Amino acid sequence: MELLINGKVVRTDVDPAMPLLWLLRDVLNMTGTKYGCGVAACGACTVRLDGQAVRSCVTPVGAIKGRTIQTIEALGTAQKPHPLQAAWIAEQVPQCGYCQSGMLMAAAALLEKKPKPTDADIDQAISNLCRCGTYQRVRAAIHRAAGARKALPVPLSIREQA
Repeated sequence: MELLINGKVVRTDVDPAMPLLWLLRDVLNMTGTKYGCGVAACGACTVRLDGQAVRSCVTPVGAIKGRTIQTIEALGTAQKPHPLQAAWIAEQVPQCGYCQSGMLMAAAALLEKKPKPTDADIDQAISNLCRCGTYQRVRAAIHRAAGARKALPVPLSIREQA
Protein backbone atom coordinates (compact mmCIF):
# COMPACT_ATOMS: atom_id res chain seq x y z
CA MET A 1 0.00 0.00 0.00
CA GLU A 2 1.23 3.52 -0.80
CA LEU A 3 0.53 6.36 1.59
CA LEU A 4 1.34 10.07 1.40
CA ILE A 5 2.81 11.09 4.76
CA ASN A 6 4.29 14.55 5.25
CA GLY A 7 4.56 15.03 1.50
CA LYS A 8 6.46 11.79 0.88
CA VAL A 9 5.18 8.55 -0.61
CA VAL A 10 5.58 5.73 1.88
CA ARG A 11 5.19 2.10 0.84
CA THR A 12 4.12 -0.36 3.51
CA ASP A 13 2.72 -3.85 3.71
CA VAL A 14 1.22 -3.65 7.21
CA ASP A 15 -2.18 -5.10 8.07
CA PRO A 16 -4.82 -2.61 6.85
CA ALA A 17 -6.51 -2.91 10.26
CA MET A 18 -3.41 -1.59 12.06
CA PRO A 19 -4.06 1.82 13.65
CA LEU A 20 -2.26 4.68 11.92
CA LEU A 21 -0.62 5.55 15.24
CA TRP A 22 1.30 2.26 15.32
CA LEU A 23 2.34 2.58 11.69
CA LEU A 24 3.76 6.03 12.42
CA ARG A 25 5.45 5.18 15.72
CA ASP A 26 6.46 1.53 15.44
CA VAL A 27 6.98 0.99 11.71
CA LEU A 28 8.12 4.42 10.51
CA ASN A 29 9.78 5.55 13.78
CA MET A 30 7.91 8.87 13.74
CA THR A 31 7.52 9.26 17.48
CA GLY A 32 6.21 12.83 17.59
CA THR A 33 2.65 11.49 17.53
CA LYS A 34 1.95 10.20 21.03
CA TYR A 35 -0.06 7.31 22.44
CA GLY A 36 -2.37 8.49 25.18
CA CYS A 37 -5.53 6.50 25.74
CA GLY A 38 -6.03 4.27 22.72
CA VAL A 39 -9.75 5.07 22.48
CA ALA A 40 -9.73 8.50 20.77
CA ALA A 41 -10.61 10.34 23.96
CA CYS A 42 -7.46 12.30 24.81
CA GLY A 43 -6.14 13.54 21.44
CA ALA A 44 -2.42 12.96 22.10
CA CYS A 45 -2.35 10.97 18.84
CA THR A 46 -3.98 13.67 16.68
CA VAL A 47 -2.68 14.02 13.12
CA ARG A 48 -4.15 15.76 10.09
CA LEU A 49 -5.84 13.64 7.43
CA ASP A 50 -6.67 15.70 4.34
CA GLY A 51 -6.38 18.74 6.61
CA GLN A 52 -8.81 17.46 9.24
CA ALA A 53 -7.76 16.59 12.78
CA VAL A 54 -8.17 12.86 13.41
CA ARG A 55 -7.23 10.53 16.24
CA SER A 56 -4.67 8.15 14.78
CA CYS A 57 -5.10 5.54 17.52
CA VAL A 58 -8.47 4.51 16.05
CA THR A 59 -7.85 5.25 12.37
CA PRO A 60 -7.02 2.04 10.47
CA VAL A 61 -4.26 2.28 7.89
CA GLY A 62 -6.62 0.75 5.31
CA ALA A 63 -8.94 3.76 5.65
CA ILE A 64 -6.29 6.32 4.69
CA LYS A 65 -5.11 5.01 1.34
CA GLY A 66 -5.05 7.84 -1.19
CA ARG A 67 -5.36 10.52 1.48
CA THR A 68 -2.83 13.08 2.73
CA ILE A 69 -1.44 12.58 6.23
CA GLN A 70 0.46 15.26 8.14
CA THR A 71 2.16 14.62 11.46
CA ILE A 72 3.79 16.98 13.92
CA GLU A 73 7.14 16.26 12.27
CA ALA A 74 6.00 18.26 9.23
CA LEU A 75 4.27 21.16 10.98
CA GLY A 76 7.38 23.34 11.15
CA THR A 77 11.12 23.20 11.64
CA ALA A 78 13.53 24.56 14.22
CA GLN A 79 14.69 27.10 11.64
CA LYS A 80 11.17 28.02 10.56
CA PRO A 81 8.58 27.06 13.15
CA HIS A 82 4.88 27.09 12.29
CA PRO A 83 3.16 30.20 13.72
CA LEU A 84 1.40 27.93 16.21
CA GLN A 85 4.69 26.51 17.45
CA ALA A 86 6.07 30.02 17.93
CA ALA A 87 2.88 31.08 19.71
CA TRP A 88 2.99 27.97 21.93
CA ILE A 89 6.42 29.06 23.15
CA ALA A 90 5.49 32.74 23.47
CA GLU A 91 2.41 31.89 25.55
CA GLN A 92 4.31 29.30 27.61
CA VAL A 93 1.78 26.58 26.78
CA PRO A 94 3.87 23.44 27.33
CA GLN A 95 4.13 22.08 30.82
CA CYS A 96 4.84 18.34 30.68
CA GLY A 97 4.46 18.52 26.91
CA TYR A 98 2.96 15.10 26.32
CA CYS A 99 -0.31 16.31 24.75
CA GLN A 100 1.28 19.15 22.80
CA SER A 101 1.83 17.51 19.41
CA GLY A 102 -1.81 16.48 19.27
CA MET A 103 -2.97 19.92 20.44
CA LEU A 104 -0.83 21.61 17.79
CA MET A 105 -2.21 19.40 15.02
CA ALA A 106 -5.79 20.04 16.12
CA ALA A 107 -5.07 23.78 16.28
CA ALA A 108 -3.49 23.74 12.80
CA ALA A 109 -6.61 22.06 11.40
CA LEU A 110 -8.78 24.69 13.10
CA LEU A 111 -6.78 27.63 11.73
CA GLU A 112 -6.92 26.19 8.24
CA LYS A 113 -10.73 26.18 8.42
CA LYS A 114 -11.14 29.34 10.50
CA PRO A 115 -8.16 31.70 10.23
CA LYS A 116 -9.61 34.02 12.90
CA PRO A 117 -11.37 31.68 15.35
CA THR A 118 -13.46 32.87 18.26
CA ASP A 119 -13.08 31.45 21.75
CA ALA A 120 -16.14 29.30 21.07
CA ASP A 121 -14.56 27.98 17.84
CA ILE A 122 -11.42 27.06 19.75
CA ASP A 123 -13.32 25.40 22.57
CA GLN A 124 -15.30 23.33 20.08
CA ALA A 125 -12.32 22.32 17.93
CA ILE A 126 -9.79 21.58 20.66
CA SER A 127 -11.24 18.58 22.46
CA ASN A 128 -7.78 17.29 23.39
CA LEU A 129 -7.08 16.64 27.05
CA CYS A 130 -4.24 18.34 28.88
CA ARG A 131 -3.43 16.95 32.30
CA CYS A 132 -1.53 20.13 33.15
CA GLY A 133 -4.61 22.26 32.45
CA THR A 134 -3.06 24.80 30.08
CA TYR A 135 -6.30 25.37 28.19
CA GLN A 136 -6.30 29.17 28.64
CA ARG A 137 -2.74 29.33 27.32
CA VAL A 138 -3.69 27.10 24.39
CA ARG A 139 -6.52 29.48 23.54
CA ALA A 140 -4.20 32.50 23.83
CA ALA A 141 -1.58 30.81 21.61
CA ILE A 142 -4.16 30.03 18.93
CA HIS A 143 -5.32 33.65 18.94
CA ARG A 144 -1.69 34.80 18.78
CA ALA A 145 -0.97 32.51 15.82
CA ALA A 146 -4.09 33.81 14.11
CA GLY A 147 -2.73 37.33 14.48
CA ALA A 148 -5.63 38.38 16.66
CA ARG A 149 -3.54 39.05 19.74
CA LYS A 150 -0.62 41.37 20.28
CA ALA A 151 2.60 39.98 21.68
CA LEU A 152 2.89 40.20 25.42
CA PRO A 153 6.21 40.74 27.16
CA VAL A 154 7.75 37.75 28.90
CA PRO A 155 6.98 38.07 32.64
CA LEU A 156 9.92 39.29 34.71
CA SER A 157 9.89 36.14 36.84
CA ILE A 158 10.50 34.02 33.71
CA ARG A 159 13.32 36.30 32.50
CA GLU A 160 15.01 36.06 35.90
CA GLN A 161 15.08 32.26 35.65
CA ALA A 162 16.97 32.30 32.35
